[in-house]
Amino acid sequence: MHAITLLSFLFFTALVAVVTWWITRGDDLKSTTGMFLAGRSLTFPLIAGSLLMTNLSTEQMVGLNGSAFTDGFSVMAWEVVAVIALVLMALFFLPRFLKSGIATIPQMLALRFDSGTQKICNLIFLIAYAVLLLPIILYSGAMGLQGMLDLPALTGIQSPTLLLWLTVWGVGLIGAVYALFGGLRTVAVSDTLNGIGLLAGGFIIVYCGLQAVSDGQGVVAGWQTLVQSDPERFDSMGRADQQVPFATLFTGVFLLNVFYWTTNQQIIQRTLAARTLAEGQKGILLTGFIKILGPLYLVLPGMIAYYLYADEGVGADQAYGHLVFNVLPPWLSGFFAAVMVGAILSSFNSALNSTTTLFSLGLYRDGWKRDADDAQVVRASKRFGWIMALIAMTIAPLLAGQDSLYDYLQKMNAIYFIPIFAVVVVGLLTRRVPPIAAKSALVGGCLLIFAGYFIAPFNRLPTLMHEYHFVGAVFVLLVAVMLLIGKLYPQPQRWEQQATGEVDLTPWRAAWPVGLLLVGIVIAIYTAFAGGL
Repeated sequence: MHAITLLSFLFFTALVAVVTWWITRGDDLKSTTGMFLAGRSLTFPLIAGSLLMTNLSTEQMVGLNGSAFTDGFSVMAWEVVAVIALVLMALFFLPRFLKSGIATIPQMLALRFDSGTQKICNLIFLIAYAVLLLPIILYSGAMGLQGMLDLPALTGIQSPTLLLWLTVWGVGLIGAVYALFGGLRTVAVSDTLNGIGLLAGGFIIVYCGLQAVSDGQGVVAGWQTLVQSDPERFDSMGRADQQVPFATLFTGVFLLNVFYWTTNQQIIQRTLAARTLAEGQKGILLTGFIKILGPLYLVLPGMIAYYLYADEGVGADQAYGHLVFNVLPPWLSGFFAAVMVGAILSSFNSALNSTTTLFSLGLYRDGWKRDADDAQVVRASKRFGWIMALIAMTIAPLLAGQDSLYDYLQKMNAIYFIPIFAVVVVGLLTRRVPPIAAKSALVGGCLLIFAGYFIAPFNRLPTLMHEYHFVGAVFVLLVAVMLLIGKLYPQPQRWEQQATGEVDLTPWRAAWPVGLLLVGIVIAIYTAFAGGL
């Protein structure tokens, strides 16, 4: 069994690598535009595929299904509310980003405020990616692979700690090679190939899982058994004692989703590489339609695992890997493990590519070495990328022991998501708010949320309200303070955004109708599952 699983895993992994190399073998990787923005050549299928796979790493597959194992269907909020954020990205944020021809969000802040604001934002992103995002991707990936491939039996290594370190470093080294030697287009192509396999494999797992629930009586019988066993677990309205209470959808959950899909460098970098605004909008909205299906392969498997294994002592973040290993035949287990490795590598190499972009264009060229040519910038980015990869691979195994990986990820993300998003929103919607307001919000916001989580007596604040309400309140406070500073000390010259002409800004004619359709579908989903089944 293990031999078949391993062979299918190695075959599919090698197939994606070879096809990706063949498609991208002539790419320009010596210029910064080619390395970091794929030469501004991405069309909507590649944008959608890369967005999906950058998002769908194991912190999603393992973490969100683990949350569903614990709380049921209400955690679908992270997928369904994301659709609203994608609509906002397509219709509001992307046209403004492409108009300025930026490669990073800090560059947008430099244009709107000043270079000091850009550098602060760069540092916040880099610190967060090094100690939070990259390690969580590696840790969740290692945990998922251990369950799917039954690595203790396959390798003979019985020490969980040693196996975790070896898996993290193996995945991390492969991901670093993809990101640092391939560039953004290599990432996008491999993402798209793995995305096809991930969606197919995700639905196969649901099929096999429902078959297991019904003891082979069919998918419909499995669904009916699952619903009848505990219909309240299908309630879309999260209770106050769950991870995502319904009211938080309008505060912290909404804000974290909107930042993630509109301002998070790791995600939006492929949209900034769009050939035209229309291609970018089509890619983003196509991603929205795929995200609507997210609860089927990111939430339902966790609920199936709860039905099958809740009495067996399986932990929440072990549930998905346990389900995959037990319900899939060996050759499909290897195939899906290969797809999951692709998902891990996608998120890791996307984050690493974005990290090197932020460093190279935001600190190296604009700060330390202003006269650097493209070749020097690319070389510096690769050296810095290896440093960041080594830091992440060292921190990742230390994350073991979290009760809920996905909840922990969202909580930590809020520390930098909320301040950066507040500054971007105020920057785009106002004309005279000065740089000092942006700098105060970036630094003060990060410190305030960090204190609210970890430092007494400030950590009493999140206990007085749900933590997602707390971060929502911080967002409102930061916006209010920035507007007040702008009122009292307005910058002398009104800011006007200038078009660079680097991208065709003709919008997709169907963007607004499709966006409104997606919003309607989100409302319909919540209405259909309100109160459970």
